[in-house]
Amino acid sequence: QVSLVESGGGVVQAGGSLRLSCAASGRTFSRYAMGWFRQAPGKEREFVAGIIWRGGTSLYADSVKGRFTISRDNAKNSMYLQMDWLKPEDTAVYYCAADASTYRDYLRMTTENYDSWGQGTQVTVSS
Repeated sequence: QVSLVESGGGVVQAGGSLRLSCAASGRTFSRYAMGWFRQAPGKEREFVAGIIWRGGTSLYADSVKGRFTISRDNAKNSMYLQMDWLKPEDTAVYYCAADASTYRDYLRMTTENYDSWGQGTQVTVSS
């Protein structure tokens, strides 16, 4: 498995921005599609965005499309989530995750397809 550490969460007012980072170590990061998920209190963990192993192709949940941007830098073993125009309903713990398979050119949106997870970072958006 790959070790993942998220950072960049915090408290922001509605309409503001945050940039989350995910630092990877261990298993070769560049071989794996990566995803961002989030979990709000009392709700199931849900897919937010994903990016394939070589970058370029990404996928977003409808709720964040047009506001969030996922990217990765394989040379730095890192992935990012730029979150703009944040809304109170974006409040959640955000997790980065690595796909269980290598060199996948399509993205999967369900948690069971990811086998490495970070500890999460809290994002709170006040109204």
